[in-house]
Order: sequence, then structure tokens, then C-alpha cells
Amino acid sequence: MIKRIHILGASGSGTTTLGEELSKEIDYSHFDTDDYFWIKTDPPYTTKRPVEERIDLISKDIKNSDRWILTGSLCGWGDIFIPYFDLVIYLRIPKEIRMKRLLEREKMRYGKKIEEGNVMYVAHGEFMDWASKYDDGDLDIRSKSSHYKWLKNLNCKVLRIEENIELEDKIKIVRETIDL
Repeated sequence: MIKRIHILGASGSGTTTLGEELSKEIDYSHFDTDDYFWIKTDPPYTTKRPVEERIDLISKDIKNSDRWILTGSLCGWGDIFIPYFDLVIYLRIPKEIRMKRLLEREKMRYGKKIEEGNVMYVAHGEFMDWASKYDDGDLDIRSKSSHYKWLKNLNCKVLRIEENIELEDKIKIVRETIDL
């Protein structure tokens, strides 16, 4: 039985959304790498947590849960967790859709803070620029190329969902894969 699932993809591809909804539906714990990667700050996402602390925090959480879903990218810094995965799910959607989702999400989360002249304007622009490089980026950044390379080296089952389909359809595909 598949008890330990990792879901990754580009920012805005729906990894967290799928993980949250799937965990509710099949009663698995849900953990997101952003909660370990970033120290909570205001404005958010400005201070990275040291790698050793990230690993310790994730280790404690997954060891206290029999069945879990870990969403977000941990390629490179979190490779120590690869042996734990029973299934890795890779999500990819067209860049235009992904970037539109990200912009809408940023506006919903931060409102006027991301507008020109406000506290998060520069960080928002840098984030959107970084996210836009995913599809064509090389192995030095979080990119489709780096994720494909990482996926090739896994010894567990890998499920790729590389189309823009509804969340319910993704959940159905995953449930069929994990035989629930």
C-alpha cells in the first residue's frame, strides 16, 4: 500500500492544492515544504530556514504520521527523504495558465502590498520572474529540466500529470494509482 506520497512541480502547478484536497479525501496528513523552507516573517518568504533545521522539522512530522503527503519541491536540499517515498507525483501545466494562477494568488493573498511602491512590490516582481523561468530554465534553478532529471533517479513509483485537468480528475488518477 502506498502510504508516503510526494507531490512536486512548478510554482502554481497545483501541488499544494492537490495535496490538501487529496489528504482530506483519503485521510493522510499533509505537509508542505514551504512551511519548512521559509521562516515565518512579515512580509513572508524573505528568510530561508537553514537546511539542517528543515530536515529536522520534516523528519519529526513524517515520523509521527503513518500516512502522509508532502507537497512542494525539495530537490537537492531534501534528497535525504527520497527513500521514504512510495509514490512521487509530478504536476505540470502550460506556463500561461500557471503564471495567471500565480498572479491571481498573489493578488488574493497580498492585495495592495504587491502594487508599485508598496512593501512587497519588488519581492513580488522577483518571484514572478523566477517562476516564469521554470519551463525553459537549466539545471541550476528549480526548473522542468531539473525536476525531470531528479525524477529519473527515483526508485519509487512516479506518476506524471502533465496536462491542465480539473482537480477532481487529478484526484481520481491518483486514487487509481494508489489503489484506493
